[in-house]
Amino acid sequence: MGVQHGQDPIVLVIDFHHARGPEIEFTVGDEGTDPATENDWSLLPFMALSDGAHLSTEEFSYFTLCQKESPTSPATSLFGIACSRQMDSSRLLNRSPEVTRSTVQKAVVVVTDSPQSVGQLREKLSVVTSAWFAQRDFSDIEILKKFREGLRMSLLNDDGAKDQTLGLSLREMIHEFKHQTLVLFKGLLLQPKMLFFGSRCERLCMIQFSLISLIPGLIHSLQDCADPAFDNYAQTVEKPTSLKTSDRASLLAYMGLPLQIFGKGSMFGPYTPLQQLDLLADDGTKSYVVGSTNSLLLQQKDRYSDILINLDEDTITIPSIPLRTALALSVADRRWIDLLTQIVNETWDEAHPNQPKTHGFMGSEEFIRLQFEEYLLALLSSMKYHEELSSTSGDSANRGRAQLQNFNIEGDPALDFNPDFLTKWQKTANYALFSRLTSDALLFSITEPKHPSAGGLTVDDIQRRLSQQVADLHLDERVREGREALNRHLSTGQKRVSAAFNSFWSDIESMREAQKKRNEEKSSPSQHSSTDKGGPGSPPSDSNTDASAGWFAGRRTGSIDVSQAQASVNAAGQKAGSYFSSWGSWASEKRREWQDKRSASPSGGGGGGMTTSPSAPTLAVVTEAVETDRGRRRSMHRQSEDSNGLNRSLSRRKRWSNMLLRRDSGEFAAQKPDESLGSDLSGLDQPYPKSPLSRGFPAYETESEERTKEDEKPESEPADEDGFSAVPLSSNEGLGVDLKKDEGVTQDEPGTLHIAESTPETFKENESPHPK
Repeated sequence: MGVQHGQDPIVLVIDFHHARGPEIEFTVGDEGTDPATENDWSLLPFMALSDGAHLSTEEFSYFTLCQKESPTSPATSLFGIACSRQMDSSRLLNRSPEVTRSTVQKAVVVVTDSPQSVGQLREKLSVVTSAWFAQRDFSDIEILKKFREGLRMSLLNDDGAKDQTLGLSLREMIHEFKHQTLVLFKGLLLQPKMLFFGSRCERLCMIQFSLISLIPGLIHSLQDCADPAFDNYAQTVEKPTSLKTSDRASLLAYMGLPLQIFGKGSMFGPYTPLQQLDLLADDGTKSYVVGSTNSLLLQQKDRYSDILINLDEDTITIPSIPLRTALALSVADRRWIDLLTQIVNETWDEAHPNQPKTHGFMGSEEFIRLQFEEYLLALLSSMKYHEELSSTSGDSANRGRAQLQNFNIEGDPALDFNPDFLTKWQKTANYALFSRLTSDALLFSITEPKHPSAGGLTVDDIQRRLSQQVADLHLDERVREGREALNRHLSTGQKRVSAAFNSFWSDIESMREAQKKRNEEKSSPSQHSSTDKGGPGSPPSDSNTDASAGWFAGRRTGSIDVSQAQASVNAAGQKAGSYFSSWGSWASEKRREWQDKRSASPSGGGGGGMTTSPSAPTLAVVTEAVETDRGRRRSMHRQSEDSNGLNRSLSRRKRWSNMLLRRDSGEFAAQKPDESLGSDLSGLDQPYPKSPLSRGFPAYETESEERTKEDEKPESEPADEDGFSAVPLSSNEGLGVDLKKDEGVTQDEPGTLHIAESTPETFKENESPHPK
């Protein structure tokens, strides 16, 4: 599909005259020829110096020109690229009299018949124009002549079969338009009136070249695009009769490519000045793809456009409802373009938008072109299968039914491309030429008639679409200023809160230190007073008791004077020892008196009644003494809790006092009372509770064990070292102490003994006198 170059490139210089406007200053070419006059390029100066070019230092514009028919070549289209610059006129070395303004604006134009080389020409033209302006002498055109000779050599060596990447890359177009890129691609196949508008002329033109380059081979078949009257390609193209699958060019030609978008009644003008509006509004112009930088066309967009693409706002406007319905993306279309957009966005690099940041094949220019080529081949194959299914002629129908069953194709795969789009596409001129070139070819036998992303809507599609919509909101850009302001306020507030907290904490520390000093001052005199009050014979005070009972008081109290506490305990021990000695002497005397009286009285029977004891008043005195001393024992007990050593000493003394009581009074065995005592002593059948000080002693054994021991006891026991002998007592004998649960011996606190007052009825004479 390569195009043989019919003519050498032409170099022209366009000057902006202050009175006549833009005009061709001179042409660098073969001597004796003037291509601008021969081909009537009167609009070339307006195409080279675009509207708004004076607002930038350097600007490029792309346009198409018509070359008239000659004896050696038919009428064809030529492609021009212009680089315009301006400089201060005061800097010129040779200022001509026609230069009357402060600035000089000129453009260097290259006209060629190979649009695929425009991408290479752009860089070369920029360097040459900059060097020519740097000379500051426009009369010296030697650099332009050498530039033309270099172009001739490069174009002769170029076979024109290789696609070129032109200006604005496909990556940038997909990154900006996302799924609408596929809308533009399918809209191009429907051949509507597409108007591109933008303030930057170069970007405006390059996006149009990038769009038409998505159709394989179209960039090499634009010889009829400059004028709607041209139709040379459709008249001269031949139907392919052979196929070589290993040759890509042969395969594309057999599939009917390239689709002739710009044929009869259609034109392509990357930059179209206002002077060509009459051509756009002509009845013979059915469709076109043009671009303009003049905002006057926006005011008449309904007249000059079916699809308006505003590059300044990145919006696509389709006023016609049928066209909008036909260009609606199906589920499979949306899934396909969303996946391609995701790949481009994931490999996007702001510093180098033309290439992926991974420097790999995924997301590259070639990758995107191959994806669109696969999509277009699937569309053509599915459309051909759709025609076979809907054929109504007899022979074709029979052949279709017989052959289609061998392909195992389910349903109509063309429906995944939107049926409204297929219906409208069948009415276009490019589809008519495609059908003519592939009338006998079974394309679905070469390429699978299936959408690249066929299938119903899935969860992945929804997630991908939601993520893309969230990304389209540009939340980061919108809240960036608010985030920065918020961060500033937060940092300021944090500093203020930190300062306030530090001040508050320092106040708390100072108050804590002051409170600590006051507690130390109060604890020193209270410690001395408590030590004085805790001496021997002094009753316990309430304040001392409260201070020693609470754990808060223990935290405030200082260290304990151990020597003072030990002296107090020793004094209390001496007093307790003297008390127990006097009580033992008194008990011995009373026992002798009782024995003398029992020996003098006649012996009673087994069920004798109760006798009155003459010692009852004395027992009352003893009880009073015990009650008086009860507070002293409580004070001793509370003082003993201040030290572990004191507790052990007091517990030892308590055990000795308990042994003395048992020795003098006998064992308080819980024996069963005599039946002759009557119902008054029925409460003694229950065993008596054990005292905490006497647990573990043999005096509180079980009733059976006590009876066994009682039988085994000898009639008389020897006296101990003090001259006392054990006297067996019944449950009703002894000191007249009532051992009932409610009135007997109780022990409220460790070291405190309570003896209830007894009456003479509580005593009973024994049958035999006790041995001395």
